[in-house]
Amino acid sequence: MDKPPEFRSYDEFFDFYLRQHSDAGNRRMHAIGMFLGLAVAGAAVVTHHPWYALLWIPVGYGFSFVGHFVIEKNKPATFGHPFWSFLSDFRMLGLMLTGRLDARLAKHSES
Repeated sequence: MDKPPEFRSYDEFFDFYLRQHSDAGNRRMHAIGMFLGLAVAGAAVVTHHPWYALLWIPVGYGFSFVGHFVIEKNKPATFGHPFWSFLSDFRMLGLMLTGRLDARLAKHSES
């Protein structure tokens, strides 16, 4: 098995993370998975079934993994850096929702 790349900082990792999500279809799959995963977790709390909140894992990551393996055809960063990858999912979604992701991606494609 390949050794995951090493990074000196989170910002360096995030640049790598964005390169792993260069296909818009993959990013959409991540967004769908995150929204559905959060909805499942929220519904579990509202319905007083907290164990159902664990379903956010297969829901959220299921969509993300399809995005990587089927659309992007690469390995999810989660396998090597789970915590930073989890944070980066939310950061990327925030950039998508605020309309700043395209500028960030363009900046990295120039370098």
